Amino acid sequence: MTLLTISDLVVSYTADRARREALHGISLGIAEGEVTALVGESGSGKTTTAQAVLGLLPAGARIDAGTIALGDQEISGWSQRRLATVRGAHIGLIPQDPVSSLDPVRTIGTQVGEIFRLHGERDRGTIRTKVLELLERVGIDDPVRRAAQYPHQLSGGMRQRVLIATAVALRPRLLIADEPTSALDATVARRILDLIDELRTEQGTAVLLVTHDLAVAASRADHLVVLNGGRVVESGAARTILQNPQDAYTRQLLADAPALAAEGFRRIPAPLYLREAAVVAAERVNAIEATALTKSFATRGASDFRAVDDVSFAVRRGTTHALVGESGSGKTTTARIISGFLRPDSGTAIVSEREVTALSARELRDYRRTLQLVYQNPFSSLDPRQRIESIVAEPLHNFGIGTRSERRTRAAELIERVALPASVLNRTAAELSGGQRQRVAIARALAASPEVLVLDEAVSALDVTVQARILELLVGLQHELALTYLFISHDLAVVRSLSHTVSVMQRGRIVESGTTEAIFTQPTHDYTKELLGAVPSRSEVLA
Repeated sequence: MTLLTISDLVVSYTADRARREALHGISLGIAEGEVTALVGESGSGKTTTAQAVLGLLPAGARIDAGTIALGDQEISGWSQRRLATVRGAHIGLIPQDPVSSLDPVRTIGTQVGEIFRLHGERDRGTIRTKVLELLERVGIDDPVRRAAQYPHQLSGGMRQRVLIATAVALRPRLLIADEPTSALDATVARRILDLIDELRTEQGTAVLLVTHDLAVAASRADHLVVLNGGRVVESGAARTILQNPQDAYTRQLLADAPALAAEGFRRIPAPLYLREAAVVAAERVNAIEATALTKSFATRGASDFRAVDDVSFAVRRGTTHALVGESGSGKTTTARIISGFLRPDSGTAIVSEREVTALSARELRDYRRTLQLVYQNPFSSLDPRQRIESIVAEPLHNFGIGTRSERRTRAAELIERVALPASVLNRTAAELSGGQRQRVAIARALAASPEVLVLDEAVSALDVTVQARILELLVGLQHELALTYLFISHDLAVVRSLSHTVSVMQRGRIVESGTTEAIFTQPTHDYTKELLGAVPSRSEVLA
């Protein structure tokens, strides 16, 4: 039986005092117990479609045509009061961001119990029993203790499980999962998706999975609906579309998905091995050498937390070394020590023949010319009101490099180098897309001609096609400028495509290191095997 039917749905927004269509006649259906994945880039209409089903379109948006039916009831014309009886009871929602979706000043138990109170349950004892049963059902350890905690006391994976508990509390017939794993590590993401599968199998719940992750869609969905520009460009059985995509846009999405790409590996540049001994002696082969780094942080009412524990690794000049592991493994703390933002308790970090851990404040400022960072979120790392020319030239101004005219010329050269049109120089960051902003962030990082870039989840916030173009750009720049990259990421598919060598971190320690090919094809540590096992492979998905 078809549970959800969307027919010829047209949705428009008010923009600049005019109406702009966001959805142009969307149609799809989901049967009971099935998973349909809605895939496409940002702006393709995925979230608008989900919001329309829930009756939660933002202010200024409206349904202009078409229908939405839940079973044999058309709900698209219902009032908000009537739709409130459907949300939770018949349609559950797992939102994307567990941080912003949970109230930071209310306990977990109170927030999960709210769904029962809203639907008429008044007995506190009954509510508490149901809450604890739910928390246990979604795999949260020690539910009594967790129910009394606040969101900030839980990990990202636990917070997402809390949202799932709320979404399935009333055993809805349809579950809408809006990018439920995009902010999670691979192993945590796999557990969350397994949990959704279990609940679907047990309860016969239909799932509308909204995602830009083709690997997730490919491995979990029965059917795919591909959106582009608010239109369905391809729809059908997931395996059929993956094996024989008909639309050019679908083919591009599949080609750009790192997890679905051919499983090749980057080789370490040969010149690093072929230099004569005299040249090697005169110039360090390694751009980064970390030796026995440790770093602990004080915690209230407990012993110190050791975030980095005896970490050692080396990165050859002109290559990319990836630090991988789950949240809390020590990746970012290690990168901040290498970058000179944290001093280790012990150990040394040498970057381009400078011992970072021994630099004075004045020397650290000059060190920023040697090493630059590119952060995860291009929307928060750039001033949205500042002109792009000023953003890119800012490091030159800070270091007193060149005249104003020379800095303008350098900014224009850098914008061209990162494949952006010169016209963006006079625009603000607020006027650019996420991919364009990240290109600007890379251009700014290159302004002072650094030798090393630290890329902290630099592509994780981007759609798959934009991500692919940024990765291509980074590879090209590395070849052109002999750059060395320290790449921090939880996305192992991206690591496989970009890095030459890898260190796997767990609880502050490096448990395995080696070439990317060796780590991915012949892992020796159980934790590495678990990480790799959580990533859908091309052969598994396309089988």
